[in-house]
Amino acid sequence: MDLSQQLANFPRLDLIGPPTPLEYLTRLSDYLGREIFIKRDDVTPLAMGGNKLRKLEYLAADALRQGADTLVTAGAIQSNHVCQTAAVAAKLGLRCVALLENPIGTRADNYLTNGNRLLLDLFDVEVMSCEALDQPDQQLADIAERLEAQGFRPYVVPVGGSNALGALGYVGCGVEIAHQCDGLIRPGSVVTASGSAGTHAGLALGLQTLLPETLVIGVTVSRSVEQQRPKVAALQEQLALMLDCHEPPAKITLWDDYFAPRYGMPNEEGLAAIKLVARLEGILLDPVYTGKAMAGLIDGVNQSRFPDGPILFVHTGGSPALFAYHPTV
Repeated sequence: MDLSQQLANFPRLDLIGPPTPLEYLTRLSDYLGREIFIKRDDVTPLAMGGNKLRKLEYLAADALRQGADTLVTAGAIQSNHVCQTAAVAAKLGLRCVALLENPIGTRADNYLTNGNRLLLDLFDVEVMSCEALDQPDQQLADIAERLEAQGFRPYVVPVGGSNALGALGYVGCGVEIAHQCDGLIRPGSVVTASGSAGTHAGLALGLQTLLPETLVIGVTVSRSVEQQRPKVAALQEQLALMLDCHEPPAKITLWDDYFAPRYGMPNEEGLAAIKLVARLEGILLDPVYTGKAMAGLIDGVNQSRFPDGPILFVHTGGSPALFAYHPTV
């Protein structure tokens, strides 16, 4: 199956431009005693970078095709996904409505007003609040219905951009990684944060085809393995149907040892990983996703959990949240 040719069948906006860098982390590799590479999806062009832009290239194209004038989405107050959706809306001249929850129940003014939340104001987002995103699909559908009654043409962007259409962005990233690695490295493992599951599922399918011996490891940021596995598997199945892929599903490897105490709440291991990577490489991680994923990578090396070969870390962005979690960080 030619994945590039299959992906070309789906309309996509070019919001990212050239491939994001793939870099060797010299000092972190020396520190851990393993070859560590990083895929820099934290440096995508909009809203201070992040992985959601790959998904939004497909989702926003679909919104424009349907004649939408408003993007509607949801997430935590410090959601990088919501922030990037807002930036895309601004770039395309669309309105953006965001439904936000406070997943950690904090009243800290810094969390409520700084970081990604500050950027939403700059992007002129209409913000709505809820106690909890316990039924996000229905909650977003209800908002879309009210907007339609007001004469708008809303397009619902799912939480995390993680439906099958959005996840195509990370099938494409898998293709991009394989091309960048060609003749340079043969990664034994790829590590990514696994939350709404679109990034994980897309990477797994893309790399399964082009780097079949590479193990894709999702470090969960909000759920146990038992809760997360069906989400990844369902998206993999939908992607396979969309792309006419008849290969057996990629193996789903999940580590759930690093997200405690809960989604959106920092832990000591994640904060230590943030400080280590900043000190050794000058690269910023975030407390919600990439800090915890890097904590999994570091501990995985220390416990010899990885197969042989270089380890590639997919940096999914989110660094604006650092400012919202200060002085915790």
